[in-house]
Amino acid sequence: MNRFVNFFKNFKFRPSVSQIIFWIAALALAGGFFIFARGFVECWQFTALDGIPPESCNVGGTGLPTLVLNAQGTPIGPATPTAEVSAPVAQAPTWDGGSRINIVFFGLRGGGEAVSGPDCPDCTDTIILFTVDPVSKTAGMISIPRDLWVNIPGVGSSRINTAWTSGEISKLPGGGPGLAMETVSQLMGVPIQYYAQVDFDTFVAFINTIGGVDIRSYENLRLDPLGNGKDKFILTCCGMRHLSGPLALAYARCRDQDQCGAKGGDLDRSKRQQQVILAIRDKVLDPANFPTLIAKAPWFYKTFGGGLHTNMSFDDAIKLAYLMKDIPLNQIKNVVFDYTDMVPANTTLAGQAASVFKPIPDKMELISAQVFTTSGPTSPTAQGDPIALMQADKAKVGVLNGTYTANLDQRTGLYFHSLGLNVAGTGKANQNYNQTTVYMCAPKLYTLRYLIARGVIAGGNQISFNQNQCKTYAGIDVIVVLGNDWVPKLPTGF
Repeated sequence: MNRFVNFFKNFKFRPSVSQIIFWIAALALAGGFFIFARGFVECWQFTALDGIPPESCNVGGTGLPTLVLNAQGTPIGPATPTAEVSAPVAQAPTWDGGSRINIVFFGLRGGGEAVSGPDCPDCTDTIILFTVDPVSKTAGMISIPRDLWVNIPGVGSSRINTAWTSGEISKLPGGGPGLAMETVSQLMGVPIQYYAQVDFDTFVAFINTIGGVDIRSYENLRLDPLGNGKDKFILTCCGMRHLSGPLALAYARCRDQDQCGAKGGDLDRSKRQQQVILAIRDKVLDPANFPTLIAKAPWFYKTFGGGLHTNMSFDDAIKLAYLMKDIPLNQIKNVVFDYTDMVPANTTLAGQAASVFKPIPDKMELISAQVFTTSGPTSPTAQGDPIALMQADKAKVGVLNGTYTANLDQRTGLYFHSLGLNVAGTGKANQNYNQTTVYMCAPKLYTLRYLIARGVIAGGNQISFNQNQCKTYAGIDVIVVLGNDWVPKLPTGF
């Protein structure tokens, strides 16, 4: 044993320069050949191979081949829908992208603003209930007075603007937002899925980022962004006026004669707030701005997310933005409470006299009916045969195979055709999908609801409005990318 040890101790290998060069060159050639061979096989297109080439191969994507046809030129398989289905019901807080959605916006007083009675920094002096029905392409908003005397669940009668504070102090489930949402829901008699609350600084910064807003002035106002400063901006009557972020905030907060020269109190302030909201809508949804702003949405979320408090997901917010751009202004109903909708009353709050307004129940029903029933411009989700509604969409549907299962796109295309869907083409996806995803390239929402009802997707995060995918397949209204979850769902025979 010692002889072997001594041999290796005394053995010295000193390669020559030429040997070093040879081995380096050999390793480089071997590595290069491996990379070439891997890429060549991954992106092989000369014969059919199982599997999906990686996205880096840039295979396909310029369009969809047509569905397999028979000798008569029609897709193989039954040509008419086989059974009726009922429209699905969205379960809060997951939004299916096709059902009516109700959102309440709260503006907290904050900033130690002087008020009569005890200071209430968490009182919601701005309460606006929004509703959007993507199927009928209508929307509405109701401004709710802060001094409305209502029942706050679990608390009792009080001003509606104290619900948020009560929820925070009592540490009830959902906290301030949860109790405030429930209070508004009970008052208006409608379910509310989401809330949003924006800090003043974030509001100002966002409006500055989009380049300000334009509103129509109906009176002379003295606007002071700081609330109590000496230097005030004079907004003259009458006509369109451009407002920066600070001035838009001051305009929305303007309430009384002493503060800014306004004469209408809280109710007129509500009208000004709705003006600003619609002005933001006009700026964001302007075709010249919308594509750029949507592309920057992740940046907006990252930049302003700290000042935006909501239970709505980022994906649902993007869906909502895409749907809102297809709702014309004349299909948005604006409602502001009138003094005839409530009765003035005096009460005591925290040991001090306070003036409040008690809502008239019949008037509350009428206000809600203007926005939430079929008699109003924002009718609920259209009723009728789901198949007929889907076919009225005339949506061109593309089917992509995002799995390793051979011909899943063709087979599913035939199945979709049997359901009455207009399948415009099929093909391979550029990557593997575990979960089936529907890309909405056009507002064909009856088709979306039909796909959900048929169990193709469940809604929520399986719906995407990613326009990059849509640009790749121009002319297709709805792209269904089949995931591994669809493989066991495809009916036998297809």
